Amino acid sequence: MAENSLSEILKARSLDLAPYEELYKHFHANPELSLQEKPTSEKIAAHLSQLGAYELHTHIGGYGLAGVFRNGPGKTILLRADMDALPVQELTGLPYASSVTMRDADGSEKPVMHACGHDMHITCLLAAAETLVKMRDAWSGTLIVLFQPNEERGAGAQAMVDDGLYSKIPVPDYVFGQHVMRLRAGSVGSRPGTIMAAADSMKVTVFGRGGHGSLPHHTVDPALLAAHIVVRLQSIVSREVDPSDLAVVTVGSLQAGQTENVIADRAEIGLDFRTVKLETRDKIMSAVRRIIEAECLASGSPKPPVFTPTRRFPPTNNDADVASRLAASFADHLEDFNADTPRSNVSEDFPILATSQGVPSCFWFLGGIDPVLWDQAQEDGKTESIPGNHSALFAPVIQPTMRAGVDALCLAALTFLK
Repeated sequence: MAENSLSEILKARSLDLAPYEELYKHFHANPELSLQEKPTSEKIAAHLSQLGAYELHTHIGGYGLAGVFRNGPGKTILLRADMDALPVQELTGLPYASSVTMRDADGSEKPVMHACGHDMHITCLLAAAETLVKMRDAWSGTLIVLFQPNEERGAGAQAMVDDGLYSKIPVPDYVFGQHVMRLRAGSVGSRPGTIMAAADSMKVTVFGRGGHGSLPHHTVDPALLAAHIVVRLQSIVSREVDPSDLAVVTVGSLQAGQTENVIADRAEIGLDFRTVKLETRDKIMSAVRRIIEAECLASGSPKPPVFTPTRRFPPTNNDADVASRLAASFADHLEDFNADTPRSNVSEDFPILATSQGVPSCFWFLGGIDPVLWDQAQEDGKTESIPGNHSALFAPVIQPTMRAGVDALCLAALTFLK
């Protein structure tokens, strides 16, 4: 199969996506938090079973599952989608908006929303799975469609690997994935090298000596201590990181005390930072510890701070040769493809599915914003005002987002399945 014919072959075999548009609305209206994706996983498994071509493996690393379609000799390609949603109350006003609530890991009842587009990822991969079955005579090799749990907490990919994923399914030659983003719907963007940053999150507990609000001289105030820490942490990127490098340090939460007239005995700081280079990550980690420990000492804290890591995402690095080959296929088929899309500070655990086996991978961005809305915002210089991932207002338009996402997944597989 000549590579320049992939677009024609795919156009001739494209599915009617109307049933998948309804399936997308179902997933959007029925989101589940990380590690609780049971109904979604079961619906995916039922759908793949109906296609009659996939050998199914379920309950991998939680509710993860994979379908394997062996279609003759050739390369093995893995296409991945994530399944979990976020503890966000949806405010989109869509007719298929989520009104779901669930108990989180701490037992607290939370509203739940697909505020990061994982429902679109699932649906695109299911449609691609059917498309590639229906055009099985046009390619040869092994196709794996993998649906991953617990991406939002950064642990799902590793959990699947640790649970024996690659003793159940073949080790792929290439691993591919995509993510819907705040970009013009119908567009696809990728780049060689690092496309998404690494991310680390932690909770830091600092200690004071509590007491009456009227007697501060009898206490060590952890709220004041935490405030000094928050301000000082902002100097790490501005004064310790090379300006040509990429780094972000964010204090996402700060909790101290329960009422106005009581000085608490501790404060908890939620910290997140993003990097591309390993040495920059190590520098930031060291600086965070140095600053917090020094501020505790300066404040007379009665005991050392406690650092509790909560998440770690690796950087997402696209293999240069694979990215180049995919770019040729994408550019030939997609009307709006950017082969040098800007790197994002968003992070993913997707790479673990490839790096754990030492195989190349490639990841790309899928635009989801209504083209009319995007074009007007771009004309006004206000694209950043459009709600993006993790917003309660994030609402990808179903088309042309889905068509571009399905085609991109199919093209990625077909480029390497000869």
